[in-house]
Amino acid sequence: MTIINKKLLSSAAIGVTLFLSGCGSESNTANPTDPVQAPSVNTAPAVTKKTAADLPHYLNRDVQDEVFYFVLPDRFHNGDTENDNGSKTIKLSQGGFNKSHAAAYHGGDIRGLEQKLPYLKDMGITAIWLTPILRNQAVQGDISGYHGYWVLDFTEIDPHLGTNADLKSFIDASHEQNIKVYFDIITNHTADVIKYAECHGEDGAGWSEGGELCPYKTLAQQANGDTYTTVLPKGSEGVKTPVWLNETQYYHNQGDSTFEGENSIYGDFFGLDDINTDDPRVVAGMIDIFKNIIDEFKPDGFRIDTVKHVNIEFWQSFAPALHVHALAQGLPEFFMFGEVYDGNSDVLSKFTTTGKMQSVLDFGFQGAVKDVLVDNQGTDKLAQLFANDHKYNDEDSNANQLLNFVGNHDMGRFAWMLRNSEQQFSESEITQRFTLAHAMMYFLRGIPVVYYGDEQGFVGDGGNHDSRQDMMPSHVASFNDDVLVGSQQSTADDNFDQSNILYKAFSDFASIYLTYPELRHGEQDVIFSSAQPGIFAVTRTLSTGEQVLVAFNTDMKAHQQQLNLAIAKTDELYASQSSSLVNQAGSVLLKLAPLSVAIYQIN
Repeated sequence: MTIINKKLLSSAAIGVTLFLSGCGSESNTANPTDPVQAPSVNTAPAVTKKTAADLPHYLNRDVQDEVFYFVLPDRFHNGDTENDNGSKTIKLSQGGFNKSHAAAYHGGDIRGLEQKLPYLKDMGITAIWLTPILRNQAVQGDISGYHGYWVLDFTEIDPHLGTNADLKSFIDASHEQNIKVYFDIITNHTADVIKYAECHGEDGAGWSEGGELCPYKTLAQQANGDTYTTVLPKGSEGVKTPVWLNETQYYHNQGDSTFEGENSIYGDFFGLDDINTDDPRVVAGMIDIFKNIIDEFKPDGFRIDTVKHVNIEFWQSFAPALHVHALAQGLPEFFMFGEVYDGNSDVLSKFTTTGKMQSVLDFGFQGAVKDVLVDNQGTDKLAQLFANDHKYNDEDSNANQLLNFVGNHDMGRFAWMLRNSEQQFSESEITQRFTLAHAMMYFLRGIPVVYYGDEQGFVGDGGNHDSRQDMMPSHVASFNDDVLVGSQQSTADDNFDQSNILYKAFSDFASIYLTYPELRHGEQDVIFSSAQPGIFAVTRTLSTGEQVLVAFNTDMKAHQQQLNLAIAKTDELYASQSSSLVNQAGSVLLKLAPLSVAIYQIN
């Protein structure tokens, strides 16, 4: 670390200390003329700290009572160095280990996750979502399958991550801590094994990730006999499990997707073998695969990859069948949510209603928070998003069950977005905005999902491989040159620091979220928004009448606003900085410090 970096980090640390300076009703008064002034630290906790241990038993716990942690096991902690190189017997699933290469295996595994359960529990995590953990093709081109999305075998864990027994041990240990475990699953594609003679040569050896696309052939072309000649390179004829996945007839074989129009569903996703989910035999086969996963491992739910790249009729059969099967296996709260990479509520809600999915990741939420806190747009961007929440309503879905997030392994980290904003925020302001974004993620409608490493201030250089840093000491130069947010460490250090100010902030947020059911189950109504940065306020109301006001100030100066709320009294449940809610005749006057959040019990 250079001296300059340490100065930047010191500034960031000050910023987050200011953001977290108020808890409970006692607070100092901020100077409204100074946009970065904040009160001194108040160490009194808002509530008794709550964790998974204080919740109902995991088997009977509603998904709206969860705080998710999304993690790539390979990038977390190495609990068993003996498995670093993967399989000792299966060539396609061995190798690819290089701790200094951003796109290689780094050695993290399931035993490492189990060893770090106390770290996650203390942060208030109640559900762990793992990237795909089934056996992958280890290497394609110059990158590896460390991420898990190149599945060869749907019956066993990837040997780089451990064994099926290791996975069962981890699930058991998590359940003993009352923490749920969710698997990331894939039905859209398998590893890239099938080649096309017209693109890859007669032996199929021409593919690499950086190579040219194999032009997509439309359904009309295919109907007229214009098709590709499929090739299985020597030695790869029977490498997939179950065995039916080795038959080329069960794939679309139409060339590469450009993610537009028809080829978004029928094209190969970056060359990966696109499964023909229109075929009833494939539908039945995929349902059986994941029924068996439920039977063997008893996970608490699934996150489903690339949902919008599969025909919706598949989901109408797949999702209900697995839900019914999980219930029969003694998993009454088994829950599935899909990745529909689109910020449009019309597109997202189509899959929770017509598509029979229980929920989806809310890319719309991510986009609105970015608009407000990265691009410094008005808080009406949030109001516009929430005005569409009714579109998710059906017999098993509603907006409170959407999964909130602000950054991920594909689009990049929120801290990176802030660092690269055209607004050119100071380090102190970046830290405050980063923390405020996560407060929105916890306290607005939906279920919070922490992307691993955000609690340690990870930044990265963009999406994909550049946003998948190591929590254990990293050897990747492009990771280690980052100035972390709110921390004096780098990714070259061990980053399981429970004294980190962001870790403590997220722990506080989780405790508040788990303490007040209004924040998990309350119906949300927008009370105030603006076309400019400033106050955004909502109420969260339970069916029994209990109600809270949640208010944010997204501006660098203090704001006050008259709100049309007739209430008898106000109790401050939490305030990150000084705030006040003064009851007046038929309304209340809300005052918020810069870049802050406050929660009040109002009924």
